[in-house]
Amino acid sequence: MVTNSLFGQLEVDRKILHALEEMGFEEPTPIQAQAVPLIAQGHDLIGQAQTGTGKTAAFGIPMVEKVEASLNKIQAFILTPTRELAIQVAGEIARIAKFKRLRVLPVYGGQPIDRQIRSLRDGVHIVIGTPGRILDHLDRKTLRLDHVKLMVIDEADEMLDMGFIEDIEAILDQAPAEKQTMLFSATMPEPIRRLASKYLKDPQFVSVNKETITVPQIQQLYYEVNAANKIETLCRILDYENYDGVIIFCRTKRGVDDLAGALQSRGYGAEGLHGDLTQVQREKTMKGVRNGTTDILIATDVAARGIDIDRISHVINYDIPQDPESYVHRIGRTGRAGREGKAITLIVPQEYRHLRLIEKLIRSRISRTLPPTFKEMLDFQKRAIRENVESSLQEENLEPYREIARELTDYFDKDDAIAALVRYTFSLRGIELMKEEEEKKRQDFGNTGAKPGMVRLFLTIGRQQNIRPGDLAKLIGQEVDMPAHLVRSINIYDKFTFLEVPEEYAHRVINTMDRSHVNGWRVAVQTARVR
Repeated sequence: MVTNSLFGQLEVDRKILHALEEMGFEEPTPIQAQAVPLIAQGHDLIGQAQTGTGKTAAFGIPMVEKVEASLNKIQAFILTPTRELAIQVAGEIARIAKFKRLRVLPVYGGQPIDRQIRSLRDGVHIVIGTPGRILDHLDRKTLRLDHVKLMVIDEADEMLDMGFIEDIEAILDQAPAEKQTMLFSATMPEPIRRLASKYLKDPQFVSVNKETITVPQIQQLYYEVNAANKIETLCRILDYENYDGVIIFCRTKRGVDDLAGALQSRGYGAEGLHGDLTQVQREKTMKGVRNGTTDILIATDVAARGIDIDRISHVINYDIPQDPESYVHRIGRTGRAGREGKAITLIVPQEYRHLRLIEKLIRSRISRTLPPTFKEMLDFQKRAIRENVESSLQEENLEPYREIARELTDYFDKDDAIAALVRYTFSLRGIELMKEEEEKKRQDFGNTGAKPGMVRLFLTIGRQQNIRPGDLAKLIGQEVDMPAHLVRSINIYDKFTFLEVPEEYAHRVINTMDRSHVNGWRVAVQTARVR
């Protein structure tokens, strides 16, 4: 007997809920709230939603519920345009299916087909694949769709752009007529509408409508960081920013607990807030934030809902939100009562495309800035100590401390005693002047044949796509938020292009421009090989 539980307002299998909680999901995104019930009821569905809205879980949750672990056959099938997306979707479906013990297999080109054939022979419940490799398996009879009851076409408009529509139809024609079909696409051009009309039966339509939201009182910045240096970058920001109160957002409950512990061990007055806290714990934490005894609150999106505290001067997105609309709700925690506020987001290079989705929602660019250097952070701390000393000198109750000071200077050299006290003050914030931490290490791209400090890139567009050097440099500069003149050594051939960018921007160029459109053509970007 299946026992269901609530995920927000959605009723889901308790095993799936357990998996979602472990993944850090606290409540459904808008596309999930609309799509999950309709798919669970057996409807074919058209979902218009962009990447980053939670659409994988929108079809993954009801899919995992419907697939039977006891039937060792392929029962659900997902088509994706690229191998990267196939791997990503397979990973998320596997996490949702963790406690149902379903076998999930990504199938794509570039991986040895023999390994995939062995996995398929052993038995798989859910397959996620790219059209070309799926057709290859169907031709070899190593993959059969006889028992498929759910099929998903993901990012259909990208498949159209990549010329996969005929392949998709060839695959759909081999699937059982009696099945449930879902199609997800960010846009709905006419060929996609025709495909849906041909293969979907009385589909329900769901869409995530993005509203224009302005936040004029809030200064918005982002820092690009390495994942390994994320906590150190956050500490520098906290040591450098002149904040009153700050909310730091993490994506998961575990992330809140881990970050709160890490900051507390470094001497910061930080407390965590998430759904697993009791009401007494929550009220105690919020009381500390309101009365100023706690300056740093670390929270999940759901836990922070409804928080309205005037003294919150900063919001820091330690984890970028999975739903772009959550970004707006997060930064709305600051800039209250007509005051100015600051919103800071930490991103790793792979999240840059997601940042662009947020910028489209708010119709504004978020400014890139560099994390404070060790010297900048140190200078700020020196000023803060001077100000604190000056403030303390103006107080009248210093006599008990003067007695301690006299004892110390009688026993130790005066300069040494003061230096030791300053060192102790710095150590409370994890700052050690004798061992300055290293600046962010550059990514080792290997030898790409570029000039020192540069990375040479290969792009799959050229003269046939009417590309000109100046236009390409300007486009990259706009999309990646970098000066266009830094794009150098542009060599355009008939079908491909080589160019060089500074090492510090290379990751961002690759992650932003790869799979983007230039003059209507989809472009792939990768590091170049040595000539």
